[in-house]
Amino acid sequence: MELLERLRTHRTLAQVPEPELQWLVAHGTIEHFVAGEYVARKGEPVGGMYIILKGRLSHFTNQGGAWRKVMDWRDGDVTGQLPYSRMAVAPGNTVIDEPVEALVVPRDLIAVLPVECPHVTAGLVHTMLDRVRVFKSSDLQIEKLASLGKLAAGLAHELNNPASASARSAQLLIAALAESEEASQALGAVGLTAPERAALDRVRTLCLDTPATSVRTPLERADREESIAAWLTSHRADESYAAALAETDVKLETLTQLAGTLAGEKLGAALRWVAAGCTVRGLARDIERASSRVHALVSAVKGFTYMDHASAPEPVDVGKGLTDTLAVLAAKARSKAAALTVNVAADLPRVKGFGGELNQVWANLIDNALDAVQDGGRVTVTAAHDGKSVVVRVADDGPGITPEVKDRIFDPFFTTKAVGKGTGLGLDIVRRLVDRHEGLIDVTSEPGKTEFRVTLPLT
Repeated sequence: MELLERLRTHRTLAQVPEPELQWLVAHGTIEHFVAGEYVARKGEPVGGMYIILKGRLSHFTNQGGAWRKVMDWRDGDVTGQLPYSRMAVAPGNTVIDEPVEALVVPRDLIAVLPVECPHVTAGLVHTMLDRVRVFKSSDLQIEKLASLGKLAAGLAHELNNPASASARSAQLLIAALAESEEASQALGAVGLTAPERAALDRVRTLCLDTPATSVRTPLERADREESIAAWLTSHRADESYAAALAETDVKLETLTQLAGTLAGEKLGAALRWVAAGCTVRGLARDIERASSRVHALVSAVKGFTYMDHASAPEPVDVGKGLTDTLAVLAAKARSKAAALTVNVAADLPRVKGFGGELNQVWANLIDNALDAVQDGGRVTVTAAHDGKSVVVRVADDGPGITPEVKDRIFDPFFTTKAVGKGTGLGLDIVRRLVDRHEGLIDVTSEPGKTEFRVTLPLT
């Protein structure tokens, strides 16, 4: 009778009819747990439903190699295996904080609760939904913190360089300006005709069109410089111009066309003037980039989180989000000598959603792709307009995903990374965020090519 009275005043069960409380008393068992005792362990079946009468217990999950508290329960709560729950095994460890007294209904009786105790079941459905919301919210926050941690690491790496880069480029710019003045005088001395000046101007304009959405690997840069140096040598020009020309979009075909218009001393003076101009502009660009790097990276962080935006869906520029993500992850790409390229269609329309959440999607997918490729690998990101949707593709040339792993990559807490290297929540969070935007995500994989596709409906 004492137990029945305690259930009548139990916060969760107080409104339950007397016969159902009597059923719980008849089929449950009073159990006592001491502080530090495990009620459930990760990966093992939960023993039953726990109606907490006294005490407190907490649930911890292993995220990124560290155990973190997700939620706790105390007298008046009900936890464990609940009716209609699809939980097969415990997602983490449940530990007693303060000595607990609980009425435990065995696991094999949970299935008959909806029939025997419909009012209990109705109340516990709300309890289960609240628990699911807490777990999802916790997972999202933890993964966001993990993503921000990666972002902060990239940010710290980048902030270490701008000041010294700016000072070094300024010193080099002094000598480059002197060389540019001498090259201009030498060019003026050879007396170009109007058609020759027009041909030279076409080459010169390419110095202003270096793409900002491409990160060449060191091998690609070396090969390009070597091929330009060979071309210069074959045309009896100074091969020292190759370094400056290799950083531009000048193609060998364009240089060959210039050589068809200019020859001898004129060609040498023209190439010197172009290379000097490219050097000056390149150094000026480096100084501008270094001086604005801090602001750009802080803006990328703000754009990633959308911390100054209202928590309501709004038109989102997917291209800008991808560019912000590239700015943060470029350092990681360079550390692996990997090529990271982002191609955004010029007419890409906006999608309606939460910018910070979409940026988290791009960050997770690109970060995973960089983890997958070998040193010197390639990651390509494209965004295009496809009918009533925007489609973003993240492709890498890594070893691919095996069929066994592919079926589980979106499962929470599943990871193939070493302990401490991943939370196992990244792709689960990506899937949830894409679902929230009424989009679709799928993946195709084979050795040498893995591609994740995110399809988002237009505003």
